Amino acid sequence: MLHIPTLRTERLSLVPLDQSCEPAYQAFYTDAKASANYGGPLSAGAAWARLASDLGTWYLQGFGVWAVQQKVDQQVVGVCGFWQGKGWPRELTWWLLPQARGQGLAKEASRAVIAHAYEVLGWPVVETYMNDSNASARALVMSLDGEFQERRSFPDGLERDVFRLPNTDRVCLERRAGLSNQL
Repeated sequence: MLHIPTLRTERLSLVPLDQSCEPAYQAFYTDAKASANYGGPLSAGAAWARLASDLGTWYLQGFGVWAVQQKVDQQVVGVCGFWQGKGWPRELTWWLLPQARGQGLAKEASRAVIAHAYEVLGWPVVETYMNDSNASARALVMSLDGEFQERRSFPDGLERDVFRLPNTDRVCLERRAGLSNQL
């Protein structure tokens, strides 16, 4: 049996997906504006299928996305983790419901899953990419110290910039350790 760990941050619990995530998936994917960069809008049935697919990637690939749950009220406000479709490169991905945006939650969740990939999964690199029009995703990647790697063609015929994401949690710890050693 596959064990999907729970990751915790200051304000969030990143928990395994289950049926309780359906309202968040439906709210996100049926909202044309919210899901525009994620293939939406989708029907309620297609949103359910996306939830099932996201859960299935854990079993097929050994990684996937977590539900982003606020500690204060246990509300699922989005997802964050890794996705890799057939023929596509693996990527850090996330989405948040509109009411949860602008609070730094995507950055907080992303830092936790990046650290997990490097420190627990032992991945040598974590990458992400986005459509050129997705300015908010690009801004988040830059805030995570994303390093441009290359412009790449993708299976859908589009070209996208690919970014390497460092383990910023480790970088911060190393910086703090270096400063304390200098004192």
